Amino acid sequence: MKKLLIITGPQGSGNHLWSKILAMHPAVVGWVMGDYWEGHHQEPFNEFWHDPTKFETTEFSDKNYVTSISTPYYRDKELHWPDYKKFIEYASKIFDVKTCIIGRDINIIRNQQKRVRGDITLNLDDFKSIEDPFFISSELLFLYGQEYLKFLGKQLDFPIAWNHATRLIDILKNDANTKYIKEIEDQELDDIVREVSLVRS
Repeated sequence: MKKLLIITGPQGSGNHLWSKILAMHPAVVGWVMGDYWEGHHQEPFNEFWHDPTKFETTEFSDKNYVTSISTPYYRDKELHWPDYKKFIEYASKIFDVKTCIIGRDINIIRNQQKRVRGDITLNLDDFKSIEDPFFISSELLFLYGQEYLKFLGKQLDFPIAWNHATRLIDILKNDANTKYIKEIEDQELDDIVREVSLVRS
């Protein structure tokens, strides 16, 4: 049975990043972006999220598919919340569907949403309707790169181009977390940590 991987998460958790990476495999149809960032209206399943009944009248190739949706997302300049249950109900008639919820540092998500959207839209209750989700981590992706993708491919039983080293390096070279990381002054326990870390003969 063809597979459909749903990638979702709060606004700013890494939907665009994961879409680029998971669409790299030749056996996968996904959101191949021409630019650094593209609006969600260009995502291949955009209309299906708005009207899942379109699954009943659409033909799909024998390849695997990946779709990405943030929660909430913008449509016609208005916020919308995806109806996961309805989308999965119709998609499951055609695909073996798996859903992955993206994780990213909560402080960075809040700061990113406030900076870009002007308000914090993070609400973890938005994902409670998803049954048996997998969790994928943007932080682990930047930390372990290829090895993490290789692990995910096995866990999800889904083709992931973990060995496309050159392309991955190009995608991951811009770690979006760095702009939120600032040096801090010495903290109360720093001297104690330094003392116990000294090499003793």
